[in-house]
Amino acid sequence: MIIQSSGGQLRLAANLKWMYTQLPFEARFDAAAAAGFTGVEFASPYELSATRVRELLDNAGLTQALINTPAGPAGSATAMGAAYVPSAQGVFREGVERALHYADVLGAPTVHVMAGLRPADADPEFAFSTYVTNIGWAAAQARAAGVRIVLEAINKREQPMYGLASMETAAAVAEAVDPVTVGVLFDVYHAQTDRGNVIERFERLAPMVKHVQIADNPGRGEPGTGEIAYENVLARIAASGYSGWVGCEYGPVGDTDEGLKWIERIVR
Repeated sequence: MIIQSSGGQLRLAANLKWMYTQLPFEARFDAAAAAGFTGVEFASPYELSATRVRELLDNAGLTQALINTPAGPAGSATAMGAAYVPSAQGVFREGVERALHYADVLGAPTVHVMAGLRPADADPEFAFSTYVTNIGWAAAQARAAGVRIVLEAINKREQPMYGLASMETAAAVAEAVDPVTVGVLFDVYHAQTDRGNVIERFERLAPMVKHVQIADNPGRGEPGTGEIAYENVLARIAASGYSGWVGCEYGPVGDTDEGLKWIERIVR
């Protein structure tokens, strides 16, 4: 879905983990296409075979914009990713390889490499060093596969032990490892929840931003249901020259399609 803001064009992708949740997962592809979306994202395609997901995309005429690396079982050390877990290097590498296989079959240009939680008993410097080493390895695999990887910081209010400290840290790691292959996933909701100054921070990080996600705060609903001045935020993102996808990673406060009226109300 291409929308026009006062700053220029933006491409919206429906996040099928968060949107159309009244429908079975496989039915959400057609629902997103019927609403006008041309791209979708979701964290985990791994519950289905890669060929089945590709079939669903093709049948609906959709592009897969983003997937995540696999997460471990709930309650495990790698439940939110393995990159920051010193004891899980093998799990991390297997996950990256699996994600790149899915990205190849789905035609997804971007994989979010999840940092994961820093173990409480791990030395912080050693855990961070492990993370940088892991991202360097993942970058080499992604570069060979022709895929970008992105790094996302999750706000500390919700995940105080999440390894990646901030979007600024993500940018520094990407710059050190491979700024062509590795970039920042700029999540407006997490940025606002953690530190605020969304526009200033986006403009500072813009050269490193390779994917954007949106939701309002508080509540993580669609734009216009919270405090974020999305008319200004989206206009500045568009004016920056950013040409990637903007993932709608929000939980609609009511009906998903009814909630899409935010586009007319805020952007157009």
